[in-house]
Amino acid sequence: MNNGAGRRINGGAEEDDDEDDVNGDLDAWERTYTDERSWESLQEDESGMLRPIDNQALYHSQYRRRLRSLLSTAARIQKGLIRYLYIVIDLSRNALDLVDGYLNQIPSYGHREVLILYSALSTCDPGDIMDTIQKCRKSKIRCSVIGLAAEMFICKHLCQETGGTYSVALDESHFKELILEHAPPPPAIAEFAVANLIKMGFPQRAAEGSISICSCHKEAKVGAGYTCPRCKARACELPTECCVCGLTLVSSPHLARSYHHLFPIAPFDEVTSSHLNNPNCKLQRNCFGCQQSLLDPGNKPGPAVVCPKCKWYFCLDCDIYIHESLHNCPGCDSLRHS
Repeated sequence: MNNGAGRRINGGAEEDDDEDDVNGDLDAWERTYTDERSWESLQEDESGMLRPIDNQALYHSQYRRRLRSLLSTAARIQKGLIRYLYIVIDLSRNALDLVDGYLNQIPSYGHREVLILYSALSTCDPGDIMDTIQKCRKSKIRCSVIGLAAEMFICKHLCQETGGTYSVALDESHFKELILEHAPPPPAIAEFAVANLIKMGFPQRAAEGSISICSCHKEAKVGAGYTCPRCKARACELPTECCVCGLTLVSSPHLARSYHHLFPIAPFDEVTSSHLNNPNCKLQRNCFGCQQSLLDPGNKPGPAVVCPKCKWYFCLDCDIYIHESLHNCPGCDSLRHS
């Protein structure tokens, strides 16, 4: 009995030591609420009652609001698809001077952009950064900043002067959303928005075992490359500009991937609860995309959306996947090819 009690006491002591190791980085008052932060899982509904948060539905509603706002503003704006974007991490004025020197050589039909990821609370500049901001403004360089700390006046002033956007990330998920907001092309500059033809070359891919001199790195390389259709120079990767004749070299998949920015897929309509509970309505039981059931465990219709064109129903996960990655409605494509 004594040995068993001793083992139990020692075992309990070891468990306490493990808990102390896990919560060792927390203060004493924080340890009490480590596993009891129940207030974070509550949300006030329309009637003022507190209910548990449905994280999936909340994320989907926020996503749909953002999608509708983007499509409503983008429907009336001309966009430029040829972009030259530099990503800068905490380099202040020196980075702006360096980027200005690179982007000044870009043709007028190309959009000159800079995305700065800034986490400091001050800048360290060798000279007057205001002169550099005005230089970027004259060069038509659109500067945007995503801050990881508190808002700074100089970053906000830079974005206002150059027509960019300034945002401060609240957490990791918000930081990812802010970065993805820069994926669609920005509005075209009015003086450069005149339609004109741009010469482009579609190079052929060389054989895997071929040996040639790369025009980018000025050295012989073994392996696949791309041959300029005009001057037959070799380039390592696409898209790029030929270092010999200056022809823009692209591939057809690059143009195809940018097509959805010009003609984005329309947002799906939410299926209302009254429509779901209508006994005379024949609701699809499975999502057309992933074939998962649209019914809850209680055999009741769950949240779903419907394509306004083909009238097929989709689950919330497929709705996000179609609009963010696929950029094509499977239901509309199946009707088109049938």
